[in-house]
Amino acid sequence: MKKTTGNIILVAAWIAAFTLAGSPLFAQQGNMFQVNTGRQHYYRSLMERNKEVVKFIEQTLISNGLPKMLRNLAMIESGFVRQSVSHANAGGIWQFTVGHGNQFGLSDQERFDVYKSTRVAATSLKKMYTKYNNWIAVVAAYNCGEGNVDKAMAAARSSQYHDYAAYLPAETKGHVRKFMEACQATGELDLLKADYRMAGFNTKMSRVTTTKRKVDLSLASESINGAFDPDVIAEVLAINSIDFDKWNPYLKEELLEQGTATLYLPVDLMPDFQLQKSLILSRSLQKPLD
Repeated sequence: MKKTTGNIILVAAWIAAFTLAGSPLFAQQGNMFQVNTGRQHYYRSLMERNKEVVKFIEQTLISNGLPKMLRNLAMIESGFVRQSVSHANAGGIWQFTVGHGNQFGLSDQERFDVYKSTRVAATSLKKMYTKYNNWIAVVAAYNCGEGNVDKAMAAARSSQYHDYAAYLPAETKGHVRKFMEACQATGELDLLKADYRMAGFNTKMSRVTTTKRKVDLSLASESINGAFDPDVIAEVLAINSIDFDKWNPYLKEELLEQGTATLYLPVDLMPDFQLQKSLILSRSLQKPLD
């Protein structure tokens, strides 16, 4: 099974698996996600008036393995106005600053080119998702910069938005709210919630990740995401739990808290994992939640 950056393949399975209304993000933020009728109409009208641009953006996102709902980021950034320029001199429908655009080879004028800027936006968003593992954090970083989000996470000692939002600029919190409101207007808020829950929310950053692990040269390693169940890995590979836990003492904790972790197996067993990877993933997704 191919894993896309936006976890598109996995989202449908996880939406059914979780009770989204219980998310601490939405419980703690309360009416932050209550969208008035007028604003819903405004977002829907923008989508209707910009059908061709929206269609191109969605096609570009999908071709890059990203969810269509990210088109809402361009909508709240610029209202799809191609020549839009902000007070910070960010320009185009994706509101690239000169520095941000130049990082990806986008010239000052190309920021206003819908086609080129959208392709660069897809690359930038994919890169940030690889780092943060949830779209809420990506939207925040897109607004205030990765450095400010990293500082907020460090201050809160948490990688979850509902914990570190208090350390973000007010403008950024408003930006995240607008994105959620736009997703509600386009019927995609549940997808956003599911993605956030998949990242292992309502947890604190693991202290384990801040300490250096001694590398056992007899073990091979591979990065896995939270869709893999450690118990299923051990079962399929016929590894007893004592040995598996000895090799991976923090695996479950890291998957829960970060959504990704490093799997350690003896060098002669790692090829078996790679061969059985699709089966393990399939059984992991089918396993009932505790």
